[in-house]
Amino acid sequence: MRINEGFELRKVCDENVIVAYGRKNIDFSKVISMNDSAAYMWNAVVGKDFTYQELADLLRKEYDIDAQTALNDASEMAEKWKGLGLVSD
Repeated sequence: MRINEGFELRKVCDENVIVAYGRKNIDFSKVISMNDSAAYMWNAVVGKDFTYQELADLLRKEYDIDAQTALNDASEMAEKWKGLGLVSD
């Protein structure tokens, strides 16, 4: 997977918010906010190809959670990102 071009994570009023830019995303009218763990994963993989497992490894590195919980959480988040058009395979 990879984060699609034209999306950037910014801090707005102490909230992590995805901002769309560029012609490709001109019709993108959603406001997407991320919690701190999602923002941590996003910032770690910007500009890189990544897998569910790599996201899970990031979570385990940052938080005290078991491997299966990390993989479940990372997979769920990546699928949400896909559903919103933020990332692609």
